[in-house]
Amino acid sequence: MTSVDETARPGGRIRDAARTKAEILDVATQEFARAGYDGARVDEIAARTRTTKRMIYYYFGGKEQLFTAVLERAYGVIREVEQELDVEHLDPVAAIRRLVEVTFDHHEAHPDFIRLVSIENIHGAEHIAASEKLGRIGSPALDVIRRILASGQESGLFTADVDAVDLHAMISSFCFFRVSNRATFGALFGRDLVDPAQREHYRTMLGDMVIAYLTADRAAD
Repeated sequence: MTSVDETARPGGRIRDAARTKAEILDVATQEFARAGYDGARVDEIAARTRTTKRMIYYYFGGKEQLFTAVLERAYGVIREVEQELDVEHLDPVAAIRRLVEVTFDHHEAHPDFIRLVSIENIHGAEHIAASEKLGRIGSPALDVIRRILASGQESGLFTADVDAVDLHAMISSFCFFRVSNRATFGALFGRDLVDPAQREHYRTMLGDMVIAYLTADRAAD
């Protein structure tokens, strides 16, 4: 008897399980980002992947588990980028600017990630809280930030006593807002935050703001 993950394709080829799961996750990412968790339909995901609802349940267990898997992969992508970040050869100021640029570029290139995180916040992060994988994934960026901050403070370049999580939030917040609030900000102020003509302006501005905070003279405080 043929198992679910050995469903034959036309021409006698066997549908590769890993590829099938990847295709399902690709379409599920788009569907959840478009319609939200409540609005997304597993039937629609199945139709768009030319598979069956039964096969999706076989691989992932259900809609809730599928959404969790989508989140796990989305966070996994950015964590891989952070782990590959090479700033050890840079001075602390240049290293922070590089970290800012990598975060800025990733958020801009992955608007579905922004939507998924927004949706998960609406649901109180219940899927992330229940995921053992996401609980262990942490953020390699925090380790990088801690090393850069320590180096900057030892060299005297950074005067601020900044927590790595706070700095991570500072950088991520601008990158996230720029994509998530593009429509509302444009409607209210007539400015497109993701206008390609303004991209380098915002990318440089964020780096300048973060570095100014880290190097500010606080003698008068």
